[in-house]
Amino acid sequence: MPKTAKKRKGKRGDGPMPSGGAGLIRFFEDETPGIKVGPTTVVILASILVVATIIAHVLWLASQ
Repeated sequence: MPKTAKKRKGKRGDGPMPSGGAGLIRFFEDETPGIKVGPTTVVILASILVVATIIAHVLWLASQ
């Protein structure tokens, strides 16, 4: 195994957290007041809204 591969493997867990979105998400989850809604709930509610809109549109067209 080359020495460079060993160096890279050893340094992966030693660095600081990336300054990407993960830190911001944790910051806003901890500091934001109000209702906390998970992503699964948002997807389910959005899907229900889409289906309800399609059904209402079809029923409205059928009544004319």
